[in-house]
Amino acid sequence: MRQPEHLRTVKDFVRSELIGQHAELDTLADMPLPLYKRFADTGLTNWWLPTEYGGQGLTLEQSVPIVSELAYGDAGVAFTLFISVLTTSMLTWYASDELKRRYLSRLTAEHGFCATLGSEHAAGSELARITTTVRRDGDDLVLNGHKAFSTNTDFGQFMVVIARVEGSSDFLAVVVPRDTPGVTVDKRWDVIGLRASATYQVSLADCRVPAANALKGHGLRLLEIGLNASRILIATTGLGIARRLRDECMDYARDKSIKGAPLATNPVFAAKLGQMEMQIEVMTNQCLAAAREYTAIASRPDAAEEFLRQGTLKSALTTKMFCGQTGWQLATVASEMFGGYGYTNEAVVGKLVRDMRYVSIVEGGDDVLRDLVFTRYVVPVGKRS
Repeated sequence: MRQPEHLRTVKDFVRSELIGQHAELDTLADMPLPLYKRFADTGLTNWWLPTEYGGQGLTLEQSVPIVSELAYGDAGVAFTLFISVLTTSMLTWYASDELKRRYLSRLTAEHGFCATLGSEHAAGSELARITTTVRRDGDDLVLNGHKAFSTNTDFGQFMVVIARVEGSSDFLAVVVPRDTPGVTVDKRWDVIGLRASATYQVSLADCRVPAANALKGHGLRLLEIGLNASRILIATTGLGIARRLRDECMDYARDKSIKGAPLATNPVFAAKLGQMEMQIEVMTNQCLAAAREYTAIASRPDAAEEFLRQGTLKSALTTKMFCGQTGWQLATVASEMFGGYGYTNEAVVGKLVRDMRYVSIVEGGDDVLRDLVFTRYVVPVGKRS
């Protein structure tokens, strides 16, 4: 079957810009790296945005092979390029028409980035405990607080901030331009993987935006909905890393000899690679199935209402968990195949192992997601608290 043109373009970008560059990409370089501008030249930045705002209008199902290819080259690059889907999906479904025209159209026109500010140090994964506040002041909203982890914030055009309504138990999701007075990037985190991406700690001090910048709906529910797309694509980065690990093992086995014969002819090695291929196949099918379910909802005329009704999708949770856990098993086997060489920074396998670990940590660690699956999909409806 002939590959879509956009996928051929992505593969060409990966071959020319990412493969063989792991040492350069595995650093905390200034952001954004020039290669993101070169990706913009392909016309595919923010490829999922609706055509009415200048985007390509590609579905989440179509995004799976794109992200898998990008992550095959570098998972940090992939993460930087797709994580805006968390923010833009909230706008797509729950922003006013005026907000969507202003922010989404500019995002596509300028090949820009955006960010979501949800997590906080004290609250951790218990988002209902976040302390960032928002209050109404005339025709404005005023935000104050501190956010722990937010990717792309410093060079993004705008953010969606999740905040508690002051004096209330309600929450809002509010669009805040990056250049709003009072927005301060406190630091960039020194992460152990995905080092071509950039995640920041951010402070908000009397940040004032128009009240019309609030999205429609309960802020935490909107965040749940946004996380569905990004969690599926985070799982897909695990798939891309797994594919790269398999190929690196094969390349290594052609040159490495054991007992006078190439490692590639060793039956133990063959069995491990056969197992690895099985895991990759199931990861692929799971990512596509979850993305297909999301795409089916997104294509409905009542998509916004249906997402609100369902909230966190079971398939998004289980796909991220499965790909994170399976990918980590695969990465462990691959690193052991390389022996001592695999425990050095000269071998790309070490970087791939560190990159793989993020799948089970970012946007809800596995224990958090297990609890969500249990409380929302195992406990009978009538017994849920």
